Amino acid sequence: MRKSVFFGAFAATALVSGMALAGTLDDVKARGELICGSNTGLTGFGAPDASGNWTGFDVDLCRAIAAVVLGDATKVKFLPTTGETRFTALQSGEVDVLVRNSTWTYSRDTELALDFVAVNYYDGQGFMVKKDLGVSSAKELDGATVCIQTGTTTELNLADFFKQNNISYQPVTVQDDSEAQRQYLAGACDAYTTDASGLAASRATMPDAENHIILPEIISKEPLGPVVRNGDSQWGDVVRWSYYALLIAEEKGITSANVNEVAASTTDEEVKRLLGVSGDMGAKMGVSNDAFKTAIASVGNYGEIFARNIGEGTTINLARGLNALWTQGGLQYAPPFR
Repeated sequence: MRKSVFFGAFAATALVSGMALAGTLDDVKARGELICGSNTGLTGFGAPDASGNWTGFDVDLCRAIAAVVLGDATKVKFLPTTGETRFTALQSGEVDVLVRNSTWTYSRDTELALDFVAVNYYDGQGFMVKKDLGVSSAKELDGATVCIQTGTTTELNLADFFKQNNISYQPVTVQDDSEAQRQYLAGACDAYTTDASGLAASRATMPDAENHIILPEIISKEPLGPVVRNGDSQWGDVVRWSYYALLIAEEKGITSANVNEVAASTTDEEVKRLLGVSGDMGAKMGVSNDAFKTAIASVGNYGEIFARNIGEGTTINLARGLNALWTQGGLQYAPPFR
C-alpha cells in the first residue's frame, strides 16, 4: 500500500513537472514574438549588421518558425548566446528555442533536459592556420597553440585528436567566434579550431582571407540543429516540422517565388497537405493550416536559405555536400508529410 502511494505521488509530481515545462507555443502566441537563442555573431549563420538587423542560415530557420507560429517572419527577437551560456538560456526559459550551430551529442541529449529536434547542418570539426605557418596537415601541429571556444564539443574533440596522434598542444581558450578570430589574427594562437563551416565563415570576413588555409582533416561528426526544452512535445513538433517543411519544399520544387502558384494548381496530395490546401495538418499541432506555406513564402525552401547565406555564390562558399537532399546524394531527409 505504501509503495502504491509512493508511486502515485511520484507520477503526480512528474505530471506537474511536465505541465510546468509545457506551453511554449501558447507563450509565444501570447507574447506575439519568438525569442530565438542565436550566435553572438557568425557571418552567414547568424549575425546582426550595423543597424541591428539579423541575417543568416540559422536566423532564417528562426524566422520560419515565427512565420509558422505567428504568421509573420519578422516577429523574432534574437538573443545572442555563447558556447557556455546557450543551454542555460534555454533551460531557464530565457529563450524559446536555440538555433546557433549546437552539436547534438549523447550527453547533451540525456543530461541537459533538452531535446534536439532535427539536424539543419551536418558538419565536422576542422583547423585553420596561416599559410606562413608552413603546415599542410593537422598532424603537423605538435606543440602548437590552438584557439578553442570553451563549453563546446570542440574542446573535447581537440583533446581526443591530439591524444590519439600522440602530439601535444597548448589551448588558448576564448568565449566566442569573434574573440577566437581576434586572438588568431593577433598571433595568440597558431591554429584556430571549430566546425569547418564556422572556419569558412570566419575566413570570409578576414581582409587577407587568401593567406589562411583550412587543413584537410575533419576530426569529428558535428550534427548541428535546433534545440528545445524537454517535456514540451507540442513545441518540439512545431520547431521540427517548421524545419522539415523547408526540406519538403525544396524536394518538391516549391520556392518563395512560386509557392502561391503551386498552392493554386498542384495535384500532388502531399503538397496540398503541406500548403494547407487540403486537410488540417497545421491545426493538429496548434497552428494555422497554411502556416508552412507562409514560412516558405517568407524565407524560401532549404536550398534557397542555404544558397542565400552560405552557398557557393557567397563569400563563405560552402558546397552542399552532406547537406544536399537525399535525392542528390546528401543526408537531408524529411519524414513523409501525411
